[in-house]
Amino acid sequence: MLIKLWKNYGKTNFSFLFFIFPQDCFKINLRKQTKVGEEMQNYDELWTNVLNVIQSKVPDISFNSWFAETKLKSIEGITMNIEADSVFTSDYLNQYYYDFIHEIVFAITGENYNLNFTTKKNVEESPEINNNLNIVDKQYKKINSNLNEKYTFENFVIGDSNRFAQTAALAVAEQPGKIYNPLFIYGKSGLGKTHLMHAIGNYIESHTNKTVLYVTSEEFISDFIGINRKDIKDENDNNNDIIDHFKEKYRNIDILMIDDIQFLSGAAKSQQEFFHTFTTLYDSNKQIIISSDKSPDDLKYLEDRLLTRFRWGLTVNIDPPDFELRCKILKAKMTGHEVARLVNNDVIEYIASNCENDVRHLEGAITRLYAYAAMMGPKEINLEFAVEALKDYLGKSIYITNDIQRIQKAVADHYKITVEDLKSKKRTANINYPRQIAIYLCRMTTEETIVKIGLEFGNRDHSTVLHAYEKISTELKTNMELKETLEEIKNKIVN
Repeated sequence: MLIKLWKNYGKTNFSFLFFIFPQDCFKINLRKQTKVGEEMQNYDELWTNVLNVIQSKVPDISFNSWFAETKLKSIEGITMNIEADSVFTSDYLNQYYYDFIHEIVFAITGENYNLNFTTKKNVEESPEINNNLNIVDKQYKKINSNLNEKYTFENFVIGDSNRFAQTAALAVAEQPGKIYNPLFIYGKSGLGKTHLMHAIGNYIESHTNKTVLYVTSEEFISDFIGINRKDIKDENDNNNDIIDHFKEKYRNIDILMIDDIQFLSGAAKSQQEFFHTFTTLYDSNKQIIISSDKSPDDLKYLEDRLLTRFRWGLTVNIDPPDFELRCKILKAKMTGHEVARLVNNDVIEYIASNCENDVRHLEGAITRLYAYAAMMGPKEINLEFAVEALKDYLGKSIYITNDIQRIQKAVADHYKITVEDLKSKKRTANINYPRQIAIYLCRMTTEETIVKIGLEFGNRDHSTVLHAYEKISTELKTNMELKETLEEIKNKIVN
C-alpha cells in the first residue's frame, strides 16, 4: 500500500504531497554494506532519490542553486553527512531547508537520520544569518515596481566571477527581510548588478504578495526634491505634500532596491532622507538591496552613517567574466536568434577573446554581427565573416599571420628545433616547453585571438593556449633566466 505524506513547512512556505512504497520494498539499508564501492554506490542511489523528490517540490532556480551540487558523503550511525559546494550553501540549507530535507529522507529510508551539512571547499566562513522569521501578513497593494521582466535568475549566466553574488541574491529573494539585510552588490558597470536586482524583484513578485520598488539613485533624488511630480495633480501642493507623497511611496513597501547608490554623492539632503528611509524600512524588517560601482569602503563621498548601515548586511562583489563565462554568455545571448545556427564555435571564441571588460560589450558585438549578417545573407557565419563584421567594433584583425610565423621561427631557431615541431602533436619536453614560450609571446606581442593562435599551433584548443600562457606568466615571476631568454627571442623577432 502506498503511504501518503503531507507536510506544510512554515519556514519555507512549502506544501507538498508525495508517495512512497512500503519500507520493505524501497528502503535502502546502507549500514549492512561492507564494501566501500558498494556503499558509495548506494549513497549515490539514495541521494539521487532524495534529489528527485526535492526537484519536484521547489522552483528550478532554487534546486540548481542549493541542491544540485550536494552529495551524500557518508552515514555514521544515525547521522547523515551531506556535502555542499560551499560554506554559504551548507549554512543556508541547515538554516532554512533542514526540516524539508529531513522529512524527505525519512520518507524514503524509514530512518530518522540527523543531517550534518559539510563542505569540501576551504572558504571563509559565511556571514551569520539573522534568524528572525517574523512574517508580516498584509493586504497586497499594487504599485509600479519598475521591474524589467526579462531579467530573471533563469537567464542569468553563472560563472566563478558572479556565483557568490547570484547565490546571495537568490537567498534574499527566498527570504526577503530575514537574512542579508541590506544586500550590497558592487562591481564595474555592465557586469550584471542590475540584472540580479531585477531578478530578485521578479522572483519575489512571482512567489509572494510583497510590494517591490526598484529605482536608480537619480530617480530617488528626483522624487525627493519634487522635480518629478507626475503623481501629484494638485497645483496647490506645498513642499510638505511632496514629502508626504515621497514617504508614502518609499516607506510603505516591502522591498526597496536602489541602483548605483554612488550617485547620491554630493546630494546632502537626499542622503539624509535616504538614511531615514533606510532606517524605517530596516526597523520594520523590510528588505533593502543596493548596488554600486564601488564597495562601501571606497564610497568616500557618502555619509559615514550610511556607509555603516551598508555594512550591516552582506556585501558581494561581481568581477569581470573570465573567458569561459564570456563564451557561455555569448551562447546564451544567441539562443533563439534565427541566425544563431549559422555561427560556429570559432566565432564565439573570437568575440570572447576580444571583449574582456563587460557583458554589454559582448551584447554589442552580437548585435553588430547579426545586423551585418542580415545585410549580407551569409550561408555560414565563420571566423572570416566575423572579423569583417566586427573590425570597426573590436578594432582588431586576427589575420596578421606574419607576426605568429616570425615568433614561431625565432623560438624554433633559438631552441634548435623546427616550426613543424612547434605545430606537431609531440609533447616531449624539448618541444613542449618552446611551444609554450611561443604561445606566450603570441599572446603578449600580437593582437591575435586565442582561437587564431591555437589554429597556428596545430589546431590546439583555447584551454591549451591559456594553460601555456599562464604557465610561462607564472614562471616569469621567479625565473630571471627565462626573462633573459624571452628578451633575446624578442630581439630576433624585431630584427
